[in-house]
Amino acid sequence: MRHDESRALYDRALSVIPGGVNSSVRATRPYPFFVERGDGAHVVDADGNRYLDYVMGYGPLLYGHDMPDPVRAAVQSHASEGPMYGAPTEIEVDLAEFVARHVPSVEMIRFVNSGTEATVSAVRLARGYTGRDKIVVMQGGYHGAQESTLVEGSFDNAAPSSPGIPSSFAEHTIPVPFNDAAAAERVFEEHGDEIAAVLTEPILANTGIVHPVDGYHERLRELTESHGALLIFDEVITGFRVGGLQCAQGKFGVTPDVTTFGKIVGGGFPVGAIGGRAEILEQFTPAGDVFQSGTFSGHPVTMAAGYETLRYAAENDVYDHVNRLGERLRAGISDIVADQAPAYTVVGTDSMFKTVFTREAPDVDEGAPTCDAGCTQDESCARYDHCPKTGADVAAAETERWERIFWQEMKDAGIFLTPNQFESQFVSYAHTDADVEETLEAYKEAL
Repeated sequence: MRHDESRALYDRALSVIPGGVNSSVRATRPYPFFVERGDGAHVVDADGNRYLDYVMGYGPLLYGHDMPDPVRAAVQSHASEGPMYGAPTEIEVDLAEFVARHVPSVEMIRFVNSGTEATVSAVRLARGYTGRDKIVVMQGGYHGAQESTLVEGSFDNAAPSSPGIPSSFAEHTIPVPFNDAAAAERVFEEHGDEIAAVLTEPILANTGIVHPVDGYHERLRELTESHGALLIFDEVITGFRVGGLQCAQGKFGVTPDVTTFGKIVGGGFPVGAIGGRAEILEQFTPAGDVFQSGTFSGHPVTMAAGYETLRYAAENDVYDHVNRLGERLRAGISDIVADQAPAYTVVGTDSMFKTVFTREAPDVDEGAPTCDAGCTQDESCARYDHCPKTGADVAAAETERWERIFWQEMKDAGIFLTPNQFESQFVSYAHTDADVEETLEAYKEAL
């Protein structure tokens, strides 16, 4: 493959955009390829190279790069009628009603413009509703570029994870390991009357895809209820991707007080949302006193794209298709890993997948039960003690091997994966069985 045009564009970008990219995860080595257009399950770069795309915009593109006709028609219709109005429109009510009908936790919803804005607003809402300041988060979890959650360390020694964040923010944030119920219990024993909320992804979806162990979310639900705190599920990634229209909370059978959304709920356009119990959501202004507002919130084009995206999924076999291909892909990669790289761990669920370059292979007797389509933290699995349980487990993987060798080789084979070990990868409605076979052949060569 030649990359002359991408290299020239990157050279130009370095002069006017910090690091040459507008989101740090796009900065690949030695430089990123620049996308010219999307085509179904593929992207085509500025040099005409064609790639099977499993990044899918980091999750929003449930249908790949070709919108179904009803979605495209709705987007074009609303865009032609005017960019935006600074006033309510019917389509935002339609989308709100749809989400409230299908997601267990949602009685009311407020739309915003990004996943980060959604989690910022949810944290403020929790603090305003409870009158408390502290937020419990998961080590290795990601909740956007906001000061309250860009915090690292242990529950008794937290610090900002980025320059530019005053240390005072970390005083109100308590990181605990994902899947460690004892740590959560200890935090509530010491700070129970100060904790406004536990904020967690149902699955650590930005750190290698780590499933909850059996009973973990149920224990968080018990702890928050008994101490008067809120349970917030960040479903920006998993929302309408895992568990279909009920989202991951429906799949796991645990109903939070508040849920944040992004990505798919906007049909591929900029979006975020905060949903939950009416008595909590009505604390937002103008119904209550917790300030929340935004010029582009409920943008009619985004609302139309989101509404028609979810309606199309409800009326067609979208989730059956993407989940079947996701399972087939994970199962195929699991077979390849078992044969060629037994230390590695395949993870994911529904239409999400990843291979974590874990460092040690467990001793597994032939015929012993294993999760054959990605780790689900099944205690009967012979690899159970080996699969990553926390964000730290994923961080301890061979992350450099992924970035410097594996990603590059897959790119050269025409497969576009997320460029580091951590972010999830996604199957879309545009992918086919033939695409899965092509991908598995590339894995065989690269591993």
